[in-house]
Amino acid sequence: MTMIPADSKPMFRFLAVMTAASMIGLQGYTILFNNYAVEVIGLDGNGVGMIQSVREVPGFLALLAVFVMLFIKEHRLAALSIALLGIGTGITGLFPSFAGLAFTTLVMSFGFHYYETSNQSLTLQYFSSGVSPLVFGRLRSLAAASSIVSGVMIWLLGLFLDYRGTFLVVGTLVFLAGIWGMLQEPTHDNIPPQRQRMFLKRKYWLYYVLTFLSGARRQIFMVFSIFLLVKIFNYSVREMTLLFIINNTIAWMLNPLIGRAIVRYGERRISTIEYCGVIMIFMVYAYTDSRLLAALMYIVDNILFNFAVAIRTYFQKIGEAEDVASSMAVGFTINHIAAVFLPALGGYLWMINYRIPFLAGAALGAVSLVFAQFMRTRHTPEETPQELLPPYTATESEQV
Repeated sequence: MTMIPADSKPMFRFLAVMTAASMIGLQGYTILFNNYAVEVIGLDGNGVGMIQSVREVPGFLALLAVFVMLFIKEHRLAALSIALLGIGTGITGLFPSFAGLAFTTLVMSFGFHYYETSNQSLTLQYFSSGVSPLVFGRLRSLAAASSIVSGVMIWLLGLFLDYRGTFLVVGTLVFLAGIWGMLQEPTHDNIPPQRQRMFLKRKYWLYYVLTFLSGARRQIFMVFSIFLLVKIFNYSVREMTLLFIINNTIAWMLNPLIGRAIVRYGERRISTIEYCGVIMIFMVYAYTDSRLLAALMYIVDNILFNFAVAIRTYFQKIGEAEDVASSMAVGFTINHIAAVFLPALGGYLWMINYRIPFLAGAALGAVSLVFAQFMRTRHTPEETPQELLPPYTATESEQV
């Protein structure tokens, strides 16, 4: 890959394998979770909701990764997190009870969220601002492809294994990938040492605000968009599976292009497109009577969700190199603040009128759009891998 500097290629290979493993584990767990919870454990909606809340706790505690990195190198933490994700997924079928499912969900979630934190941090540390959006795009594309592979694998395993066996096979594959990662040494010595402490800096206020708003938007997308399709428009499991495949196929194709667009046009322009789209999508969710239009909005919503990479690459341009690891951990916690209260609040508002959560989402999009206009960065064309991008003028490449 000509876009990757020679000394960073081992890190890209490492992150590619770890990302594929994380998505196979997460999607395998997610696909099986609801049926397993209902058919084997016998949980009702309240029990499933409580487990979902448990799953978000590690994301909220991602800032603790800063303290873990006092004792273990960041790439080792990434590999260990993948192994933990594999363990949590693999043992899920061995504990068929509410307490057991809550425990294995917590283990799996700590693995996934701590990997995501270290993945973002390592990408920003090891790749320049002209390359990191492309790397993020390629990794997200790989994640989408891995999600499709996971879905096919779960379907095939389900032909001859029960839930216990399927969880065990998926978890073992992910665990072995984590062990492989712990045996790798993808780092080099040109990276500034990271500040191993938790902090907030005034100069990063916009990054914090946009990260919080992005997390709130993510909750509405994940919880209420799917619920809308199922509850209001009566989409079947087969139809939702088809939408899942379409979404991930489109993401596989478009995510590298999103990374290139960030490099070419800058974070402010890409974020502006994202938030204008978010406002439109949530308004359509609220008022459409067409199940096809609602499904189309869900697909577009999923595409725009990947534009959030621009927030992280914006931080890379304004932040100090030694602040990356701790700031990504703090940012991940900020991103999950909304997960603590928004699903419950949104569910209450849904009971009043299902349109209210989506109108609130449109308002969040409008607020995000305003704050995005404060993003001020200057692109450096000499960092851009020109062999992957068509020629463009200096005025196109600057965001002042």
